Amino acid sequence: WSQCVAVVTGSNKGIGLAIVKALRKQFQGDVYLTARDVCRGRAALESLASEGIKANFYQLDINDLQSIKTAASYFTDKYGGVDVLINNAGIAFKVADTAPFGVQAEETLKTNYFATRDMLTHFLPIIKDGGRVVNVSSFVSVRALNQCSSALQERFRSEDITEEELSGLMQTFIKEAQTGQHKQGGWPDTAYGVSKTGLTVLSMILARRLSKERPKDGILLSACCPGLVGTDMAGPKAPKSPAEGAETPVYLALLPPGATEPHGKFVSDKKVQTW
Repeated sequence: WSQCVAVVTGSNKGIGLAIVKALRKQFQGDVYLTARDVCRGRAALESLASEGIKANFYQLDINDLQSIKTAASYFTDKYGGVDVLINNAGIAFKVADTAPFGVQAEETLKTNYFATRDMLTHFLPIIKDGGRVVNVSSFVSVRALNQCSSALQERFRSEDITEEELSGLMQTFIKEAQTGQHKQGGWPDTAYGVSKTGLTVLSMILARRLSKERPKDGILLSACCPGLVGTDMAGPKAPKSPAEGAETPVYLALLPPGATEPHGKFVSDKKVQTW
């Protein structure tokens, strides 16, 4: 199993594609661009090839549990596991979108929180010793956290919150958003923000679990904000280019062997941020 491998979810465009490009230049091993749409994935691969960058493609839909399980088996069989996993796939409704808030809440959390959680459930066990796991979150996770009720903030910041409790809170937000009760429940008016708060807290929970269950394996897991990047998601006026947005995720993915930090932290501009 000498061959190293990096997997980037949702990487046929935007920050994900920029992450694949940067990894190809710096990572010693195979880099997999993944996308749920085969045509878009192959087109992205061809665009990289036209720049002289060789990557691999694997079809992966993180909203499909079977797709996740099949992918985990594939990378286990071929590489004995995964060295670098960057969970980049995510969605955001446009500000002008007229879909009801309850629909936005359900769809956004389905991908950004629950599907990413499924990825981590099935991929963490196959992360190799010394592996790196990076969850692409957002600075809006901090903003949303600060807009939550003090009771919710206390749970989201606590060291003893479990994955089950967190997922229950995420379900509660969806239910309350669907009935228009979320503000009374202490939640902010941002489905995207809550989804990323959930992802950041999940990262902290799983990092603690890794430290407990695999203390000698040297795996680092963190959540990060790429910054406001000019992509389909943030729009063309965002200040950072995709290449600049890729810098922090790639920095975390390539932390040298023996590094012990940052683990279970929220990182932006390569620095640990207060949570």
